[in-house]
Amino acid sequence: MTVTTNLPEGPNMPRFLRLIKFITQPVKYLEDFAQVYGDNFAILGRDDKHLVYFSHPKALEEIFAADVTHFETGRGNGILRFLLGDSSLILLDGDRHQRQRQLLTPPFHGERMRAYGEAIREITQQVSNEWTIGKPFNIRDSMQEITLRAILRVVFGVDEGPMFQELRQLLTSLLDFMGTPLISTAFFFNFMQKDFGAWSPWGRIVMLVQKVDQLIYALIQERRAEPEQHRQDILSLLISARYEDGQPMSDQELRDELMTMLVAGHETTSSALTWAFYWIDQLPEVRQKLLREINSLGINPEPMNIAKLPYLTAVCQETLRIYPILISGFLRIVKSPIKIMGYQLSKGTAIVPSIYLAHHREAVYSQPKQFKPERFLERQFSPYEYLPFGGGNRRCIGLAFAQYEMKIALATILSQFQLSLVNKRPVRPVRRGLTLAAPAGMRMVATPQVKLANTPVVV
Repeated sequence: MTVTTNLPEGPNMPRFLRLIKFITQPVKYLEDFAQVYGDNFAILGRDDKHLVYFSHPKALEEIFAADVTHFETGRGNGILRFLLGDSSLILLDGDRHQRQRQLLTPPFHGERMRAYGEAIREITQQVSNEWTIGKPFNIRDSMQEITLRAILRVVFGVDEGPMFQELRQLLTSLLDFMGTPLISTAFFFNFMQKDFGAWSPWGRIVMLVQKVDQLIYALIQERRAEPEQHRQDILSLLISARYEDGQPMSDQELRDELMTMLVAGHETTSSALTWAFYWIDQLPEVRQKLLREINSLGINPEPMNIAKLPYLTAVCQETLRIYPILISGFLRIVKSPIKIMGYQLSKGTAIVPSIYLAHHREAVYSQPKQFKPERFLERQFSPYEYLPFGGGNRRCIGLAFAQYEMKIALATILSQFQLSLVNKRPVRPVRRGLTLAAPAGMRMVATPQVKLANTPVVV
């Protein structure tokens, strides 16, 4: 039986030129194609296989609600295997993916979030107290310091000592180097992924990963050897967790999931926080509303009360809408023919759910280029219209933690400091590894926050 394949129209740009544009101008790449071809377009990829971009809510619903046996998603993320390992949730499919997901989800929900909140606030306070009033500092570096310390404390249960300092230094070096233009390009060209020793670019990546691995495995062994201490860090919870057959996670599985949490839970949130402070400074009316709402809670409010603030939540949502950290959801490679939005997709076709284009559809978001938190107070968007953490069975398990961390860090800093950009010119996002981020050199100045009268927030 012959299956007829029909695909949406798309550009015929040579693959090399298209890749260069995708790497150097990720937003323009999508916007230019969408302007010509609309919500859905197809691109010829490697080995004569097509990549089909979808951003219409109906298409995204059909993708996320489809039987997962239609797709291979882990293979589509193979570019991350060198870093995350074979057992990472991101690289698994089928029963193994579902089994691992069930084991990893509980630590990110419920009462555990309350304990994490106090840690996040304390770390944010420590980092912001290091700023010199009136002296410019790199905002991204500070946000990275907050999110890295938070993830090391929450996930690993370490926040001091030689191992903490070494792990913190190695991870910062690894992730910063991965975000450089050279390595961002190497992700997309196999010939650049060659280890010619520690002095070669890819060799340095391999060396840094190996050093981080040594520390992670040492920490796993140290924690396994400890007597029962009822620790609440995620590593300890995972060591004590059991699959349905009663078996614990292996050291390899623990290592791969811990590395996944470090990479996915640190870089992404620091980028989002950097953008949030950019928009808050660009739009004084947003800052005023935020301050009134935060001040309404009084001094040292409970973290869970901060998380419930509606306008603060809307600011975080709009930050993740306008420049989502991941420009697209995970690739889904078709295993058996499937129809999406009327298009019959054959085996081997790669489906790309475009988060950025979905978030910028005029039909859903009026004036999509404008930063307007109020839109999230006026209506609720479906998971096929707003999807900063992906969707379906690949939705990020750490989304609640990421949003919680954003809110507490923002509220803690804004209650004490006003952050102002040194250079007020508008900025556009740039590629940082596989993510979308603010330019690395963005500098801000901290001044003491002027307390506002405690009047109701008008939204």
